[in-house]
Amino acid sequence: MVLLSGTSRLVSGDVKGNFQQLFSRVTSIQKKSGQFDLLICVGDFFDEEVEEWTAYIEGKCKVPIPTLILGPNKVEHVKYYGIQDGCELTDNVTYLGKKGIFTGNTGLKIAYLSGVESPNGVSDDIHFSGSEVLSLTKLLDEDSKGVDILVTSQWPKGVTNYGSTLDDADTEVCGSETISQLCLRLHPRYHFCSLSGIHYERQPYRNHQILAEKERHVTRFIALAKYGAPKKKKFLYAFSITPMCLVEQKELTQQPQDVTECPYKFTPLTSVLTLQEEQTGPQFFYDLNQDIEDSNRRKRKGDSDGRSFSKKRSQTTGPCWFCLGNAEVEKQLVVSVGNHTYLALPKGGLISEHSLILTIGHTQSTVMLLQEEHREIEEYPLTLRECFKKQKKAVVFFERNYRTQHLQIQAVPVPNDCVMEMKEIFIQCAQENDFELHEIPQLSDIKQIVPPGVPYFYVELPSGDKLLHRISKNFPLQFG
Repeated sequence: MVLLSGTSRLVSGDVKGNFQQLFSRVTSIQKKSGQFDLLICVGDFFDEEVEEWTAYIEGKCKVPIPTLILGPNKVEHVKYYGIQDGCELTDNVTYLGKKGIFTGNTGLKIAYLSGVESPNGVSDDIHFSGSEVLSLTKLLDEDSKGVDILVTSQWPKGVTNYGSTLDDADTEVCGSETISQLCLRLHPRYHFCSLSGIHYERQPYRNHQILAEKERHVTRFIALAKYGAPKKKKFLYAFSITPMCLVEQKELTQQPQDVTECPYKFTPLTSVLTLQEEQTGPQFFYDLNQDIEDSNRRKRKGDSDGRSFSKKRSQTTGPCWFCLGNAEVEKQLVVSVGNHTYLALPKGGLISEHSLILTIGHTQSTVMLLQEEHREIEEYPLTLRECFKKQKKAVVFFERNYRTQHLQIQAVPVPNDCVMEMKEIFIQCAQENDFELHEIPQLSDIKQIVPPGVPYFYVELPSGDKLLHRISKNFPLQFG
């Protein structure tokens, strides 16, 4: 099979043995839209019935387009692949193999991983293990920017984080943590998968740490439904792509308007291989004497392991006046209490409506929040904005993680006619105090930008603008 030199591709979800219908549909699309160079099939290509496939094997039916398929996900389908790891099954249909990186004659790089994650870490005909994924990542050159396309059958775990919600599937159940880690290392421009019968096209996510790393290209994740799904559940996806090796760096790294943070948390692949061993005891990942890059990696691992955070964040240098369990807390100032967080009035607020969002237990800053705390703490800003909207006011939220032991998110309402001035005022005041506030993308998450233990000042303005300063030395405590 020879790949043509164009850039138009088609990707299909689970074919489930509906070969004639699939290839008829492809032929129809090509008549209307022009020729496509390649069809990639993810998910279950075969089903229990073999009659249709026999016609293609015997040459009675022709495949109209070069087609790449992944390996089996079920034991019953293994017989269709034989014992070879990568081969041409019939004219124009190629089984890629268990894992690898396929480079076309145009330079397009397609990484592939067949099967589903092994429940016991043992690889077989339909299961992949962490060790196989580790070897796959080593196929990429150290100076490589990543791959153009990643195809897997199984979903990655946690792909909906920071993205649009998904009601029809739970990636914690159907997703693979190992595939999530693979995405973090391969930086695919597109990632396609299937198996869950759902079409889900996520907002693109970035592959770099804002203010800490050079800009990278974004990743677009698309899950496809199976053949025969209702119209709203797309099973075929057409797109054009120029190999990244032929794209100028500036164009390649351009960030779209709706880009979000990366949904995955970095975990060393060695820990994926020994997950059961790691679960037998607490792990400690933080060493603030290491450089920022190491801190980033440890932060992201700690964020995926609640035990690590709780150990580190429980350390205080003395009594904390904001832990709700402390007998010295002035409870008459408490306004509202949730499961993990609470709202209170400050002593000597800037205005009468000034309030504080805090955690019930001891947490130093937003970047140290546990997942359940983070989810709940996001509800207070929504409620406060709605509350003050009725008074024709908007709310400024800011946090100073410097010379303070406990997370305090300050919420200060301002008149609507002040909103457009707020950004300029903050930046100007910062300059007058000899430091700089950096603007960060509106869809960014500070937990993805600032490592644990690093002091910072952070503000979210009613306009949607977000400003950040990493504190390195003398910072005016009353700046906010």
